[in-house]
Amino acid sequence: MSQRPIYMDCHATTPVDPRVMEAMLPFFTEHFGNAASTSHQYGWEAQAAVTRSREILAAAINATPEEIIFTSGATEANNLVLKGVAEAYVGKGRHIITVETEHNAVLDTCRYLRSQGFEITFLPVQASGIIDLGELEMAFRPDTILVSVMAANNEIGVLQPLAEIGGMCKGRDVLFHTDAAQAIGKIPLNVETMNIDLMSLTAHKVYGPKGIGAVYVRRRNPRVQLAPQLHGGGHERGMRSGTLYTPQIVGFAEAVKLGIEVMEAETKETIRLRDRLWNQLQPLGGIYINGHPTKRLPSNLNISVAGVDGQALILGLQPVVSVSAGSACTSAKATPSHVLKAIGRSNDFAYASIRFGIGRFNTEAEIDRVAKHTIETIEALRQAAKISA
Repeated sequence: MSQRPIYMDCHATTPVDPRVMEAMLPFFTEHFGNAASTSHQYGWEAQAAVTRSREILAAAINATPEEIIFTSGATEANNLVLKGVAEAYVGKGRHIITVETEHNAVLDTCRYLRSQGFEITFLPVQASGIIDLGELEMAFRPDTILVSVMAANNEIGVLQPLAEIGGMCKGRDVLFHTDAAQAIGKIPLNVETMNIDLMSLTAHKVYGPKGIGAVYVRRRNPRVQLAPQLHGGGHERGMRSGTLYTPQIVGFAEAVKLGIEVMEAETKETIRLRDRLWNQLQPLGGIYINGHPTKRLPSNLNISVAGVDGQALILGLQPVVSVSAGSACTSAKATPSHVLKAIGRSNDFAYASIRFGIGRFNTEAEIDRVAKHTIETIEALRQAAKISA
């Protein structure tokens, strides 16, 4: 049997940590009750597990357990926030501010809301991928009801200044939402010090299971209202009906708990591996980091390579390492990354990009093997391009 490629696409998804799987297993077979069945022991067991999970997730972002609303993932969470705020606050205004480099779960939802009569401002970003706070300030209007800015970009890993954005929103009585799918369990998040009113979360980017996410919805100062997008049963404070998926919820909480516990050490080690990879690739020349060089996720290295065909580059890397050219949610589209275009990359550079997502289980030996193969692939493609020219 041939050896599988080294996995370095951890912004697309991560493997479930064995400790997370161990925590989940009893809730498939032994403690299988419905958390809404409060008349017997099976339901009580599930309810207790869900309650404990809420407490863990809330503590991770300095919220209260009642402020955690479970969803099927970050895409649903983003839809619930944007549509839910739009419907609940339409009497106050119809203007929403977001950013050109957001995930399509935000951008497409905003485009839908625009078709429903809402006005959307799509802020540009600087070459670093970070928004200009002065441009955000000028974008506010009397009828602005929501600002939605991603915590950590899923393609280039850039970290936005959440506390500064939150302060600007707070001072104008505008709700602030952040898509923290890539950030939870990897960087510190604090909804109080950052003045965040709504936050989208998911488990599978932090070594938890797929199919489970959450929304943080502030309950006081201010109390945030969300119009539900799913009806039937009034679960989750009436904001999201549906039977709670207890095993996934337990796994989500365990994954985030582990992420918080190992964050400091894991950050140092991941940066060391990322920098080791970059330091080996850089001498080739014609390789450029996309996004801010330091204000980024520890695990992210997104580069554009001059003088090569992008598709050929990805295909050439595949036997040794699994990486992507951008978001997994748009990988089937034959268009350049909207994120790379937003930071000023040409079509050729946007196509010839690689997103390395280094994970918890990658080793130094794997980094060196990937670096060697990447160098060989780039050199071969450049040589072939010269011959064909």
